[in-house]
Amino acid sequence: MEPTQLKNIHETLRREADKVLVGLEEPFEMLTIALLTGGHVLLEGVPGTAKTLMAKTLAQLVQANFNRIQFTPDLMPSDILGTSVFDMNSGQFYLKKGPIFTQILLADEINRAPAKTQSALLEAMEERQVNLEGTRYPLGMPFMVIATQNPIEYEGTYPLPEAQLDRFLFKVTVPYSDLETEIEVLRRYHNGFDAHDLAATGLTAKLPAESIAEARQAINQVVVEEGVLNYIAQVAAASRQSPDLTLGASTRAATHVLLSSKTFAALQGRDFVTPDDVKFVTPAVYRHRILLKPEAEIEGLNPDAVIRRLLGQVEVPR
Repeated sequence: MEPTQLKNIHETLRREADKVLVGLEEPFEMLTIALLTGGHVLLEGVPGTAKTLMAKTLAQLVQANFNRIQFTPDLMPSDILGTSVFDMNSGQFYLKKGPIFTQILLADEINRAPAKTQSALLEAMEERQVNLEGTRYPLGMPFMVIATQNPIEYEGTYPLPEAQLDRFLFKVTVPYSDLETEIEVLRRYHNGFDAHDLAATGLTAKLPAESIAEARQAINQVVVEEGVLNYIAQVAAASRQSPDLTLGASTRAATHVLLSSKTFAALQGRDFVTPDDVKFVTPAVYRHRILLKPEAEIEGLNPDAVIRRLLGQVEVPR
């Protein structure tokens, strides 16, 4: 598979997704980049902004197995991973697999569950395996967690620890629709659109899950010049020295910028990364990894504003 083929696949995926999604081109593109990079995504937006619909649409387009978990304060790790059950007939224990044994997992309102339950996802997200009672169970390929959280309502929530946040390749914000987009959504529902029946929209698979490994091999061949590598590292270093931040980007964050930049370049039909590719993916990679100083927040800054400052400070390679 060549990058030009990936560009065609990417354009086809976007056209198909447009049958279901309205005004969500960039968030859906970030989901596609994450899937092909092999990363996980944290979607942040108020209820009713089509976060779940985006995840279901992606799963349908790549013919991937899809499970959804509604995170609640009383959710237990075994509700996610599964548990050993004794079989009276055979006299042996067997694993009753939990919903994590899938290819695309939607962790809905992930910050509603306590830290112990959230941590049940850690090994699965990083190692692509589940360890239960000393036995390792590999997860399918691809395996992707799409988690959602509400940025407004904090009552009864458990903020994700830094270790959990760092497992997500991207944090993608899903805003309210603009007026024209909202009118189009209303028009579609008026004409019979049903978000629970995607098959009725004519949505068809365009990238079988088994082809994702081949796509990733093509992405690995994308060339990154030394100057672009230095640029990625310099932006990360600038974040650690920023007067606006108490915590800058880690080496893992820089690695994630590199990998997702290669994917984005391939989806544009190129076999090389440009500084603009880096600029495109950096906000989604850094957004959940940097911590602002209180005085920066008082000034009205947010993570995206600080990231724009960082990208403006570092000289772009020619």
